[in-house]
Amino acid sequence: MTDFSSKSDAAIDQWVVNFEKRGETVATLYFELLEERARRAQKKQSLDLEKSLATLKQAAIDGICITYGDLAKTSGVDWSKARHQMNGKHGHLDRLLEICHARRLPLLTAICVNKGGLKDGELEENALAGFADGARRIGRTVTDEQAFHHACREECWVWGRAQ
Repeated sequence: MTDFSSKSDAAIDQWVVNFEKRGETVATLYFELLEERARRAQKKQSLDLEKSLATLKQAAIDGICITYGDLAKTSGVDWSKARHQMNGKHGHLDRLLEICHARRLPLLTAICVNKGGLKDGELEENALAGFADGARRIGRTVTDEQAFHHACREECWVWGRAQ
């Protein structure tokens, strides 16, 4: 494991961007950088990445979707505080997507939806765009965002059944 202690957050972020621009998103060092960035982000957020990851893994095993609110509850954070940390580039879901990639897991955030999409497992338009953008950053090819989401969601459940 690489020692990143002398690197600033900005340096880590730039290093990640450089890997992404070069399309080197399966390099061991890239995975280490994603883990380091998540570790550092965890110190600044009340949402717990490892607890959220465990909850997403269990949902995949159970073959169900969960809500963003479920992730907040897992960390013991009220939704009114959690929602601002959840979305957007570099938000909690984005970091979870990166961790899944770095650990060679399916993109488990595909099974985390808003409350209104829980019944059918569908993402709202903005959430779908954010999921697709995050996947593109880590090197996934996304042409049809909804078809990509459905494929990722199914991959989560296939993985879950194999556990």
